[in-house]
Amino acid sequence: MRAIHAATLALLLPMLTLATPVLAVSRYTSTQMACADVQAKIAQEGAVILRYSGRKGIPLYDRYVASGRQCSFDEFAKASTVPTADRQNCPVRHCERRPEPEDCRNFLEPGCFGLD
Repeated sequence: MRAIHAATLALLLPMLTLATPVLAVSRYTSTQMACADVQAKIAQEGAVILRYSGRKGIPLYDRYVASGRQCSFDEFAKASTVPTADRQNCPVRHCERRPEPEDCRNFLEPGCFGLD
């Protein structure tokens, strides 16, 4: 009986590992870093959590990625900006759900038809 459970576990464990998102993502406060440093961290690590204060002082955070490879299959890496110590609008990317095909007005619209 234990051999069956061990064999089942041995088969399921790799699948669970692939299906589980990586939990160890570095967190940074973007307003304490230069834009180039934020972009370098994202490029080096593939994905990071950036936090900063919004316009009304409310803390905001999101996961920012180097490319669409860090997004799930139904998402794409959309261009965005975050505030940094030296720039109000530092260019970065974050994962966003792909629009439904019927919501795409233009073939070249970001996220439509597999285009990023």
